[in-house]
Amino acid sequence: MISPRELLLKTAVALPGFSPTELRPIVRGGSNRRFFRVYSENDRSVILVHDLGGKEENKQYGVIADFLGSQGIPVPAVLAAIDDEGLLWLEDLGEEDLWSSRNESWELRRPLYESVLRGIVKLHRIVPEVAEDEGLHLQMAFDERLYRWEQDYFAEQCLGGVFKIPEDKRKALMEDESLKDLARSLASLPRRLVHRDLQSQNILIRDGTAWFVDFQGMRPGLPQYDLASLLCDPYVQISSDERSYLLGFYRSLVDQSDVPSDETFERIFWQCASQRLMQALGAYGFLSIHCGKPAFLSHVSPALMGLRQALENLQHKDPLDGLATLVRDLDTKP
Repeated sequence: MISPRELLLKTAVALPGFSPTELRPIVRGGSNRRFFRVYSENDRSVILVHDLGGKEENKQYGVIADFLGSQGIPVPAVLAAIDDEGLLWLEDLGEEDLWSSRNESWELRRPLYESVLRGIVKLHRIVPEVAEDEGLHLQMAFDERLYRWEQDYFAEQCLGGVFKIPEDKRKALMEDESLKDLARSLASLPRRLVHRDLQSQNILIRDGTAWFVDFQGMRPGLPQYDLASLLCDPYVQISSDERSYLLGFYRSLVDQSDVPSDETFERIFWQCASQRLMQALGAYGFLSIHCGKPAFLSHVSPALMGLRQALENLQHKDPLDGLATLVRDLDTKP
Protein backbone atom coordinates (compact mmCIF):
# COMPACT_ATOMS: atom_id res chain seq x y z
CA MET A 1 0.00 0.00 0.00
CA ILE A 2 1.40 3.38 -0.98
CA SER A 3 1.50 5.76 2.01
CA PRO A 4 -0.06 9.25 1.94
CA ARG A 5 3.40 10.83 2.05
CA GLU A 6 4.50 8.79 -0.95
CA LEU A 7 1.35 9.78 -2.82
CA LEU A 8 2.12 13.46 -2.22
CA LEU A 9 5.66 12.97 -3.50
CA LYS A 10 4.44 11.13 -6.58
CA THR A 11 1.91 13.92 -7.22
CA ALA A 12 4.70 16.50 -7.14
CA VAL A 13 6.60 14.52 -9.78
CA ALA A 14 3.56 13.77 -11.94
CA LEU A 15 2.26 17.36 -11.88
CA PRO A 16 5.22 19.77 -12.08
CA GLY A 17 4.32 23.17 -10.70
CA PHE A 18 1.35 21.90 -8.69
CA SER A 19 3.19 21.81 -5.30
CA PRO A 20 0.93 19.44 -3.32
CA THR A 21 0.56 20.11 0.39
CA GLU A 22 -2.37 18.04 1.63
CA LEU A 23 -4.11 14.77 0.85
CA ARG A 24 -7.73 14.15 1.92
CA PRO A 25 -9.43 10.77 1.42
CA ILE A 26 -12.75 10.60 -0.42
CA VAL A 27 -15.05 7.72 0.50
CA ARG A 28 -16.76 6.23 -2.55
CA GLY A 29 -19.31 3.40 -2.30
CA GLY A 30 -18.25 -0.13 -3.11
CA SER A 31 -15.16 0.66 -5.16
CA ASN A 32 -11.88 -1.23 -4.78
CA ARG A 33 -10.00 2.00 -5.47
CA ARG A 34 -8.82 4.73 -3.12
CA PHE A 35 -9.79 8.32 -3.95
CA PHE A 36 -8.10 11.48 -2.68
CA ARG A 37 -8.46 15.20 -3.13
CA VAL A 38 -4.97 16.68 -3.30
CA TYR A 39 -4.53 20.36 -2.45
CA SER A 40 -1.69 22.63 -3.47
CA GLU A 41 -0.27 25.61 -1.60
CA ASN A 42 -2.26 27.99 -3.84
CA ASP A 43 -5.58 26.24 -3.02
CA ARG A 44 -5.81 24.41 -6.33
CA SER A 45 -6.91 20.78 -6.12
CA VAL A 46 -6.88 17.62 -8.20
CA ILE A 47 -8.32 14.14 -7.74
CA LEU A 48 -5.95 11.22 -7.25
CA VAL A 49 -7.22 7.69 -7.86
CA HIS A 50 -5.24 4.71 -6.58
CA ASP A 51 -6.36 1.43 -8.12
CA LEU A 52 -5.79 -1.44 -5.68
CA GLY A 53 -6.20 -4.02 -8.42
CA GLY A 54 -8.76 -6.76 -8.87
CA LYS A 55 -10.72 -5.22 -11.74
CA GLU A 56 -9.20 -5.13 -15.18
CA GLU A 57 -11.69 -2.47 -16.31
CA ASN A 58 -10.24 0.09 -13.86
CA LYS A 59 -7.01 0.13 -15.86
CA GLN A 60 -8.95 1.52 -18.84
CA TYR A 61 -10.24 4.61 -17.04
CA GLY A 62 -7.72 7.10 -18.43
CA VAL A 63 -7.93 5.85 -22.01
CA ILE A 64 -11.72 5.87 -21.94
CA ALA A 65 -11.77 9.36 -20.39
CA ASP A 66 -9.62 10.69 -23.24
CA PHE A 67 -11.90 9.06 -25.80
CA LEU A 68 -15.09 10.38 -24.23
CA GLY A 69 -13.66 13.86 -23.94
CA SER A 70 -12.74 13.79 -27.63
CA GLN A 71 -16.39 12.97 -28.40
CA GLY A 72 -17.66 16.01 -26.49
CA ILE A 73 -18.95 13.96 -23.57
CA PRO A 74 -18.54 15.72 -20.20
CA VAL A 75 -15.93 13.80 -18.20
CA PRO A 76 -12.99 14.97 -16.06
CA ALA A 77 -9.72 15.57 -17.89
CA VAL A 78 -6.85 13.17 -17.27
CA LEU A 79 -3.88 15.15 -15.93
CA ALA A 80 -1.31 12.39 -15.42
CA ALA A 81 -0.99 8.67 -14.86
CA ILE A 82 1.49 6.08 -13.61
CA ASP A 83 -0.06 2.94 -15.04
CA ASP A 84 2.21 0.35 -13.43
CA GLU A 85 1.37 1.72 -9.97
CA GLY A 86 -2.35 2.19 -10.62
CA LEU A 87 -2.20 5.96 -10.10
CA LEU A 88 -4.32 8.45 -12.01
CA TRP A 89 -4.67 12.21 -11.53
CA LEU A 90 -7.90 13.83 -12.72
CA GLU A 91 -9.43 17.26 -13.00
CA ASP A 92 -11.31 18.13 -9.80
CA LEU A 93 -14.95 18.82 -10.65
CA GLY A 94 -15.96 19.52 -7.07
CA GLU A 95 -17.84 17.64 -4.36
CA GLU A 96 -21.44 18.05 -5.53
CA ASP A 97 -23.04 15.03 -7.18
CA LEU A 98 -26.55 14.43 -8.46
CA TRP A 99 -27.36 12.46 -5.30
CA SER A 100 -26.76 15.62 -3.27
CA SER A 101 -29.88 17.20 -4.80
CA ARG A 102 -32.17 14.27 -3.93
CA ASN A 103 -34.20 16.26 -1.38
CA GLU A 104 -34.52 19.41 -3.48
CA SER A 105 -37.70 20.43 -5.26
CA TRP A 106 -38.43 19.10 -8.73
CA GLU A 107 -37.96 22.63 -10.09
CA LEU A 108 -34.33 22.51 -8.95
CA ARG A 109 -33.69 18.87 -9.85
CA ARG A 110 -35.31 18.88 -13.30
CA PRO A 111 -32.60 20.96 -15.08
CA LEU A 112 -29.90 18.78 -13.51
CA TYR A 113 -31.48 15.61 -14.89
CA GLU A 114 -31.98 17.30 -18.24
CA SER A 115 -28.26 18.07 -18.27
CA VAL A 116 -27.50 14.41 -17.55
CA LEU A 117 -29.67 13.32 -20.46
CA ARG A 118 -28.13 15.86 -22.84
CA GLY A 119 -24.72 14.47 -21.98
CA ILE A 120 -25.53 10.78 -22.03
CA VAL A 121 -27.35 10.92 -25.36
CA LYS A 122 -23.99 11.89 -26.89
CA LEU A 123 -22.58 8.59 -25.66
CA HIS A 124 -25.61 6.65 -26.88
CA ARG A 125 -25.11 8.00 -30.40
CA ILE A 126 -21.76 6.23 -30.64
CA VAL A 127 -21.71 2.80 -32.22
CA PRO A 128 -19.20 0.42 -30.60
CA GLU A 129 -17.14 0.18 -33.79
CA VAL A 130 -16.10 3.83 -33.43
CA ALA A 131 -14.54 3.14 -30.02
CA GLU A 132 -12.91 -0.05 -31.27
CA ASP A 133 -11.43 1.82 -34.24
CA GLU A 134 -9.82 4.18 -31.70
CA GLY A 135 -8.13 1.18 -30.08
CA LEU A 136 -10.30 1.04 -26.96
CA HIS A 137 -10.58 -2.28 -25.17
CA LEU A 138 -14.29 -2.38 -24.34
CA GLN A 139 -15.77 -4.51 -21.60
CA MET A 140 -17.91 -7.51 -22.51
CA ALA A 141 -20.99 -6.44 -24.44
CA PHE A 142 -24.45 -6.85 -22.98
CA ASP A 143 -25.31 -10.14 -24.61
CA GLU A 144 -27.50 -13.03 -23.48
CA ARG A 145 -24.74 -14.45 -21.31
CA LEU A 146 -24.23 -11.16 -19.42
CA TYR A 147 -27.95 -10.63 -18.85
CA ARG A 148 -28.20 -14.17 -17.51
CA TRP A 149 -25.19 -13.51 -15.26
CA GLU A 150 -26.98 -10.50 -13.76
CA GLN A 151 -30.04 -12.62 -13.10
CA ASP A 152 -27.94 -15.32 -11.45
CA TYR A 153 -26.05 -12.69 -9.42
CA PHE A 154 -29.39 -11.48 -8.07
CA ALA A 155 -30.55 -15.02 -7.28
CA GLU A 156 -27.35 -16.02 -5.50
CA GLN A 157 -26.25 -12.84 -3.71
CA CYS A 158 -29.61 -11.25 -2.91
CA LEU A 159 -32.21 -14.02 -2.80
CA GLY A 160 -29.78 -16.53 -1.31
CA GLY A 161 -27.41 -14.29 0.62
CA VAL A 162 -29.80 -11.66 1.96
CA PHE A 163 -33.20 -13.36 2.04
CA LYS A 164 -32.00 -16.98 2.56
CA ILE A 165 -34.22 -18.33 -0.21
CA PRO A 166 -33.50 -22.09 -0.54
CA GLU A 167 -31.29 -23.19 -3.41
CA ASP A 168 -33.97 -25.33 -5.05
CA LYS A 169 -36.34 -22.37 -5.22
CA ARG A 170 -33.61 -20.14 -6.66
CA LYS A 171 -32.69 -22.78 -9.22
CA ALA A 172 -36.33 -23.08 -10.29
CA LEU A 173 -36.47 -19.32 -10.80
CA MET A 174 -33.35 -19.34 -12.96
CA GLU A 175 -34.86 -22.10 -15.11
CA ASP A 176 -38.00 -20.01 -15.66
CA GLU A 177 -38.35 -19.53 -19.43
CA SER A 178 -39.55 -15.96 -18.99
CA LEU A 179 -36.19 -14.89 -17.55
CA LYS A 180 -34.36 -16.66 -20.35
CA ASP A 181 -36.65 -14.96 -22.88
CA LEU A 182 -35.93 -11.57 -21.30
CA ALA A 183 -32.18 -12.09 -21.71
CA ARG A 184 -32.58 -13.28 -25.30
CA SER A 185 -34.91 -10.42 -26.20
CA LEU A 186 -32.63 -7.69 -24.87
CA ALA A 187 -29.55 -9.30 -26.40
CA SER A 188 -31.17 -9.29 -29.84
CA LEU A 189 -31.47 -5.47 -29.99
CA PRO A 190 -28.93 -3.12 -31.64
CA ARG A 191 -26.28 -1.87 -29.23
CA ARG A 192 -24.70 1.51 -28.63
CA LEU A 193 -22.11 2.56 -26.07
CA VAL A 194 -23.49 2.76 -22.54
CA HIS A 195 -22.04 3.99 -19.25
CA ARG A 196 -23.12 0.81 -17.43
CA ASP A 197 -23.49 2.39 -13.95
CA LEU A 198 -25.32 5.68 -14.53
CA GLN A 199 -26.56 6.25 -10.99
CA SER A 200 -26.72 9.51 -9.06
CA GLN A 201 -23.39 9.15 -7.25
CA ASN A 202 -21.53 8.69 -10.54
CA ILE A 203 -22.72 12.06 -11.86
CA LEU A 204 -20.99 15.21 -10.64
CA ILE A 205 -22.58 18.65 -10.90
CA ARG A 206 -20.50 21.74 -11.61
CA ASP A 207 -22.17 25.07 -12.34
CA GLY A 208 -25.45 23.29 -13.04
CA THR A 209 -23.92 20.94 -15.63
CA ALA A 210 -23.65 17.16 -15.27
CA TRP A 211 -20.30 15.41 -15.63
CA PHE A 212 -19.81 11.63 -15.70
CA VAL A 213 -17.38 9.56 -13.63
CA ASP A 214 -16.88 5.83 -13.00
CA PHE A 215 -17.41 5.07 -16.69
CA GLN A 216 -14.67 2.43 -16.90
CA GLY A 217 -17.36 -0.25 -17.29
CA MET A 218 -18.49 1.33 -20.58
CA ARG A 219 -19.52 -1.30 -23.11
CA PRO A 220 -21.93 -2.03 -25.98
CA GLY A 221 -25.47 -2.21 -24.65
CA LEU A 222 -28.90 -0.61 -24.70
CA PRO A 223 -29.47 3.09 -23.93
CA GLN A 224 -32.51 2.11 -21.87
CA TYR A 225 -30.22 0.27 -19.44
CA ASP A 226 -28.47 3.56 -18.63
CA LEU A 227 -31.82 5.31 -18.37
CA ALA A 228 -33.08 2.65 -15.97
CA SER A 229 -29.93 3.06 -13.86
CA LEU A 230 -30.64 6.79 -13.65
CA LEU A 231 -34.43 6.88 -13.36
CA CYS A 232 -34.93 3.78 -11.19
CA ASP A 233 -31.97 4.60 -8.94
CA PRO A 234 -32.48 3.03 -5.47
CA TYR A 235 -30.47 5.89 -3.96
CA VAL A 236 -32.99 8.53 -5.09
CA GLN A 237 -36.78 8.77 -5.03
CA ILE A 238 -38.17 9.77 -8.46
CA SER A 239 -41.93 10.00 -8.93
CA SER A 240 -43.73 8.36 -11.82
CA ASP A 241 -44.55 11.78 -13.28
CA GLU A 242 -40.94 12.90 -13.05
CA ARG A 243 -39.76 9.68 -14.67
CA SER A 244 -42.29 9.99 -17.49
CA TYR A 245 -41.22 13.57 -18.13
CA LEU A 246 -37.53 12.64 -18.27
CA LEU A 247 -38.14 9.68 -20.57
CA GLY A 248 -40.05 12.02 -22.86
CA PHE A 249 -37.25 14.58 -22.67
CA TYR A 250 -34.68 11.94 -23.61
CA ARG A 251 -36.82 10.77 -26.51
CA SER A 252 -37.09 14.33 -27.77
CA LEU A 253 -33.28 14.45 -27.86
CA VAL A 254 -33.10 11.07 -29.56
CA ASP A 255 -35.70 12.02 -32.15
CA GLN A 256 -33.49 14.94 -33.17
CA SER A 257 -30.48 12.68 -33.69
CA ASP A 258 -29.67 9.69 -35.84
CA VAL A 259 -30.66 7.18 -33.13
CA PRO A 260 -34.02 5.53 -33.84
CA SER A 261 -36.79 5.80 -31.27
CA ASP A 262 -40.11 4.01 -31.67
CA GLU A 263 -43.14 2.71 -29.80
CA THR A 264 -41.15 -0.11 -28.21
CA PHE A 265 -38.96 2.36 -26.29
CA GLU A 266 -40.86 2.26 -23.00
CA ARG A 267 -41.32 -1.50 -23.11
CA ILE A 268 -37.56 -1.95 -23.48
CA PHE A 269 -37.01 0.59 -20.69
CA TRP A 270 -38.99 -1.48 -18.18
CA GLN A 271 -37.30 -4.69 -19.33
CA CYS A 272 -33.93 -3.02 -18.74
CA ALA A 273 -35.15 -1.68 -15.39
CA SER A 274 -35.94 -5.23 -14.29
CA GLN A 275 -32.45 -6.34 -15.31
CA ARG A 276 -30.68 -3.37 -13.75
CA LEU A 277 -32.48 -3.67 -10.43
CA MET A 278 -31.70 -7.39 -10.24
CA GLN A 279 -28.05 -6.51 -10.81
CA ALA A 280 -28.17 -3.78 -8.14
CA LEU A 281 -29.80 -6.10 -5.60
CA GLY A 282 -27.13 -8.71 -6.30
CA ALA A 283 -24.42 -6.09 -5.75
CA TYR A 284 -25.94 -4.94 -2.46
CA GLY A 285 -25.98 -8.52 -1.22
CA PHE A 286 -22.41 -9.18 -2.32
CA LEU A 287 -20.99 -5.96 -0.88
CA SER A 288 -22.78 -6.29 2.44
CA ILE A 289 -22.07 -9.98 3.02
CA HIS A 290 -18.71 -10.61 1.37
CA CYS A 291 -17.01 -7.20 1.43
CA GLY A 292 -17.76 -6.11 4.98
CA LYS A 293 -19.99 -3.20 3.90
CA PRO A 294 -23.31 -3.82 5.71
CA ALA A 295 -24.52 -0.27 4.96
CA PHE A 296 -25.48 -1.48 1.49
CA LEU A 297 -28.28 -3.53 3.05
CA SER A 298 -30.18 -0.26 3.53
CA HIS A 299 -30.54 0.01 -0.25
CA VAL A 300 -32.18 -3.40 -0.64
CA SER A 301 -35.65 -2.13 0.30
CA PRO A 302 -35.88 0.72 -2.27
CA ALA A 303 -34.30 -1.48 -4.96
CA LEU A 304 -36.80 -4.25 -4.26
CA MET A 305 -39.71 -1.81 -4.45
CA GLY A 306 -38.30 -0.51 -7.71
CA LEU A 307 -38.11 -4.03 -9.11
CA ARG A 308 -41.73 -4.63 -8.18
CA GLN A 309 -42.71 -1.44 -9.99
CA ALA A 310 -40.72 -2.40 -13.08
CA LEU A 311 -42.40 -5.79 -13.21
CA GLU A 312 -45.81 -4.17 -12.87
CA ASN A 313 -45.08 -1.85 -15.78
CA LEU A 314 -44.05 -4.60 -18.18
CA GLN A 315 -46.59 -5.27 -20.88
CA HIS A 316 -48.70 -8.42 -20.76
CA LYS A 317 -46.63 -9.98 -23.53
CA ASP A 318 -43.55 -9.74 -21.29
CA PRO A 319 -44.78 -11.61 -18.22
CA LEU A 320 -42.22 -12.44 -15.55
CA ASP A 321 -44.75 -14.10 -13.30
CA GLY A 322 -42.33 -16.34 -11.40
CA LEU A 323 -40.06 -13.44 -10.52
CA ALA A 324 -42.99 -11.14 -9.76
CA THR A 325 -44.56 -13.66 -7.39
CA LEU A 326 -41.29 -14.26 -5.58
CA VAL A 327 -40.36 -10.60 -5.03
CA ARG A 328 -43.94 -9.72 -4.05
CA ASP A 329 -43.62 -12.07 -1.08
CA LEU A 330 -40.25 -10.81 0.11
CA ASP A 331 -40.04 -8.58 3.16
CA THR A 332 -38.76 -5.18 2.01
CA LYS A 333 -36.71 -4.91 5.23
CA PRO A 334 -34.29 -7.87 5.26
